Amino acid sequence: MPEDNSSGDGEPPVDIDISVEAGDWPDEASLTRLVDRAVGAVFAETGVTGRSELSVVFSDDTHIRTLNAEWRGKDKPTNVLSFPAFPFVQGGPLPPMLGDIVLAAETVSREAALDDKPVQNHITHLVIHGLLHLLGHDHETDAEAEEMEAIERAALAKLAIPDPYA
Repeated sequence: MPEDNSSGDGEPPVDIDISVEAGDWPDEASLTRLVDRAVGAVFAETGVTGRSELSVVFSDDTHIRTLNAEWRGKDKPTNVLSFPAFPFVQGGPLPPMLGDIVLAAETVSREAALDDKPVQNHITHLVIHGLLHLLGHDHETDAEAEEMEAIERAALAKLAIPDPYA
């Protein structure tokens, strides 16, 4: 069931639907807290306002590899994919549905271990990264990457999570 995050106490006006489809993830209550905090930090940092919906899917490498091959032509797993429901122009109104963010358990766990950071911090970072894609940000050029990473760093700092790019 979607969770209403419009409590008026700084929470973003986004209904978030979380589903755990596959993979070894923290319990759903923990994931809900991580996603709520990540989304709140992005909205606070970007100043985006409006009413919308967001789906966050916790899956595994097998599923995300299929999605990555189908949608991006890359036949390998990745940590996170974002699928916008509608085009979003930065500074424009929020669409009724932002889209889907899909994370892959094995890749997320492996990357967190390699970087010696808590998996919860990595999940939070990837949700922020995926949401920024849905909000029209990208990292195809150096300038875009610098802008997007600056927002990620600031949002993570609001949550007392160390800079993942340091």
